[in-house]
Amino acid sequence: FEVDLYQNESACQTPLDRQYHEEILKLEKAGGRKNYRIFTYTDHDRFTNLEEHCQKVTDSDHEVPSYLAERMANVRRRRQDHRPIEASSLKSKIVTWEPSEEFIKNNHVINTPVQTMYIMGDLGPYGKLGHREYEHVLCTIKVDSNGVITVKPDFTGTKGAYRIELDGEKREVWKYTIENASVQVQPEEEEREQCVFRDLYSRHKEYLSGLVGSEFEMTLPGTLRLFVNGEIVSAQGYEYDNLYVHFFLELPNQWSSPAFQQLSGVTQTCATKTVGWDNVAYFCYPFTLEMFFTQGDESEDSLPQWPVLYFEVLSLDFWQRYRVEGYGSLVLPASPGLHMLTIPTWRPVELGTVAELRRFFIGGSPELEDITYVRIPSTFKGERLSRFGFRTETTGSVTFRLYCLQQSKAFLETSALRQRMQSVLDRLGGFSQQSSVYNVLEAFQRARRRMQEARESLPQDLISTSASTV
Repeated sequence: FEVDLYQNESACQTPLDRQYHEEILKLEKAGGRKNYRIFTYTDHDRFTNLEEHCQKVTDSDHEVPSYLAERMANVRRRRQDHRPIEASSLKSKIVTWEPSEEFIKNNHVINTPVQTMYIMGDLGPYGKLGHREYEHVLCTIKVDSNGVITVKPDFTGTKGAYRIELDGEKREVWKYTIENASVQVQPEEEEREQCVFRDLYSRHKEYLSGLVGSEFEMTLPGTLRLFVNGEIVSAQGYEYDNLYVHFFLELPNQWSSPAFQQLSGVTQTCATKTVGWDNVAYFCYPFTLEMFFTQGDESEDSLPQWPVLYFEVLSLDFWQRYRVEGYGSLVLPASPGLHMLTIPTWRPVELGTVAELRRFFIGGSPELEDITYVRIPSTFKGERLSRFGFRTETTGSVTFRLYCLQQSKAFLETSALRQRMQSVLDRLGGFSQQSSVYNVLEAFQRARRRMQEARESLPQDLISTSASTV
């Protein structure tokens, strides 16, 4: 087929076509060339371009190419001429403000440069080889710019041979297999290749560490760094509309925060919407908290406390009257990861009609002077906290979404030790009281198992005799 095509000089379009034309003329003078059953089309042959352009998605004779198929057919996935990139500017143009049509067409479609070779089979009758209608693609081999080799169809292996059934009077069936006949790599070459890969990976690691820099802050031993990326999602079930939330974080002993860290905030005022039986205000208010825990004296009797987020829900009406709708508190999760928490709230109330009339007409209501009274007040130093006579009523609830991240050198323990750790408090290495509790429980379980094993090993008549004597 190529001999008949390239014999005519007018059919030659590229320098490669003209080279084929000259070689075919020399072959004709030397007596021609015999046709073979198996031959190939390489990456630069005209058949390769036409085959990619004419490929169909289905086996239907009436298939109409889709918009995506036409766009993909127009993209030349060929090895492009890459100009050397200067080391100083790895990506000089991150944003292209005025993209051309060619740029859009090449970047909106997968455009991995590949080299393609087709292994063809001439399945014509004996003695009549070289006709275009009898050419069939037996195997397609593609190599992309990442070094990935794609063979389609796959090597035969244990599967049966591939079949090609010809149209016509005789309905001939051809079977063929594809095998990998490459020579196995020698151990010395494989070791050399592994050394090259290790060198490449180490250089890439140095490159990535250079991008990160040395300013990444590490924590000291015995110190826990806690990040909380939080969101006040919604508030639901409150009496009045136009809600907002005021919150602040209380840091217990041995906890600290950076100087720039804000430990309090106020959300926007949000109108409610009816969802089911409740009126829900969707805040979607994000906040970020960063704090440090420094390990103290291990001989302390009490376990370390975790930071607490206090919040109050208020409402604001058209006349700028505000009302306290509820108080609540949230202990930050001790485990990293995503936490969805819905916290119920309450508010103090006064008995009598006058208090309710005051709340309705002029706003205002009983408030907590110290919001930490929601849990244990920060000023309380006694042993017992009495709330006798303090009247409250349950109000709505507030939903939080918290993403907690923890950074500590204590997490770098081996996997065997990590399985024995109970929580992040153990990983910090201190808190002997909590560790001693776990040790006592483990010793009790071991003693109980030994007693059961000893009882099972005794003869049954001895057990029954001792039981009757008792």
